[in-house]
Amino acid sequence: MTTTKCPCGSGILMRDCCGAILDGRTKAETAEAMMRARYTAHVVGDFDFVANTHAAEVKKTYNKSAAQAQAETMQWVGLEIMETVEGGAGDDEGVVTFGARFMQDGVLNMHRERSNFRRENGVWVYVDGKINPQIEPRRIEKVGRNAPCPCGSGKKYKKCCGA
Repeated sequence: MTTTKCPCGSGILMRDCCGAILDGRTKAETAEAMMRARYTAHVVGDFDFVANTHAAEVKKTYNKSAAQAQAETMQWVGLEIMETVEGGAGDDEGVVTFGARFMQDGVLNMHRERSNFRRENGVWVYVDGKINPQIEPRRIEKVGRNAPCPCGSGKKYKKCCGA
């Protein structure tokens, strides 16, 4: 664990990243850091950490044995943070949207989730999440050839970026 890169994709050594959060040397400062640590806990099989970082009302329903059994059939291969809303060091609530890739039965899959976190007694905890959240569609407005260029050059689009 000491010389390997952190599974969360930060590019930092495990011992200096999520490893420090998992073994209690430091606390997750943000909701995203907690999300990354929970992902790493799944990768390394630290289901006590996963269980202990649920909100109080979620702890009652978490089935650690089922999570461990499911983990034995899959291999996590990567994490992508798609969006973080609030959840900073000065916030008490935050939302993290992520995609976690995993292999199962030789097939690469992606678990997408929009997770809600909140701070309880100074510690970020997972509250709930929506799997496969709808992402706002990207809207593209068509620019007419003789319209002012949207880049702000003051030229017509056809003489600027549309050339």
